[in-house]
Amino acid sequence: EFYGKGAPYNALVGKDSTRGVAKMSLDPADLTHDITGLTEEELKSLDDIFNNVYKAKYPIVGYTSRRILNEDGSPNLDFKPEDQPHFNIRDEF
Repeated sequence: EFYGKGAPYNALVGKDSTRGVAKMSLDPADLTHDITGLTEEELKSLDDIFNNVYKAKYPIVGYTSRRILNEDGSPNLDFKPEDQPHFNIRDEF
């Protein structure tokens, strides 16, 4: 009901919307992984939302291609889910 077609958060689907979450923004320019220039308050808000809402409510089921692929589209052989920030594999499986 929140993420489906026409729903309030549909703009977030399939994107790394880290910046938008930190800024509480659905502006297309903010729907990116880039956290450059965020304030300390926005970064704290992002951390709180991730740990107290997203991790508590949703299991991690995958990663955006930006993390698992290199810029040329080849697999990122250095990617390890267990090494990702804020992720403890025991929390999910």
